[in-house]
Parts: sequence; structure tokens; C-alpha cells
Amino acid sequence: MKNKNNPTTRAKLSTGRGKQKRVVMVSGGFDPIHIGHVRMFEEAKKLGDELVVVINNDNWLKLKKGYAFMPERERKEIIEAFKAVDRVVLSGHKKNTKDISISKELRAVRPHIFAKGGDRHCGNIPTPEVLVCNEIGCKIVNDIGFGGKVQSSSKLLKEYSKKIKK
Repeated sequence: MKNKNNPTTRAKLSTGRGKQKRVVMVSGGFDPIHIGHVRMFEEAKKLGDELVVVINNDNWLKLKKGYAFMPERERKEIIEAFKAVDRVVLSGHKKNTKDISISKELRAVRPHIFAKGGDRHCGNIPTPEVLVCNEIGCKIVNDIGFGGKVQSSSKLLKEYSKKIKK
């Protein structure tokens, strides 16, 4: 059975034979989840032995876009069901926080690779995340997901909103 609950340090992720598992981490709101996310998970998993998905919690979504479309627990349960995903961690963002990075989660998980989806590149990754990756020796890999950004949660919700208003 997959261990999908608590963040774990690299030291606890050994295979039992002295060989350390290569941990890959991705993050996002996944609100709602779409095919681009699925492709990102599949491609990111190929970069290592264990894929950890950090889900930005409802507090983060409310700060970022004003609302959460799907509750965090539902997003977590759906993502846990994907074959490529080994662990899912909810971000610990508090209400009205000023720091919307996932620096704390990066420090807790200590991945070898931090894989970013098609809409992320060196110029728009939050500085605190870059600093933590440098501190822990984590490589940042951009444009994960088989060809860049193929879908957008915000776009899906806007299109749906237009349809139901007709």
C-alpha cells in the first residue's frame, strides 16, 4: 500500500538495501484536476522512484483566486487514486498568510527534483522556493507534462460558467 500521508525526510526513503529512492515533488492547486495534471504526474514520476504531490490547500486557493471550487480533501482523495502518485501532502497555508510559496513543504519532503508544470519556468517560480531548492540541493525541472500547458483549471471553470449562464 502506498504511503501518502505525512511528509518524510530523504533519510527515511531508502529501499532497505542502502540505496536511496530518488524523490520527485510537484505542487499545485489542482482545482479542478484536468488532463494536464495527469500528464504532469506521469512525466514527473519517470524522473524518479517516488512522486510526492503537494496540493495547495483551500486557504491558498482563497488567497490566490478568491475561492476553492473543490474542497481540499476531495482533491487529495482523487490525486491519491492515480497510479503515478506515491504520496499526497496538503500544504499548510494558514488563512491570510503572506507567504504563498510551498517552501515549508519542500523542506519537509526534501525532494531530489522539484518538477514544475507547463506554465512554470525559471522566471515565475516563487523566489522562496528557489532558495529552498538551492539550500537542500534539489534540482528544479521545468515544462513537465508532455508539451507544456495543455489545459487550465481557471479556463475550464470560466468556460463552464459561460455555459450554465446560457
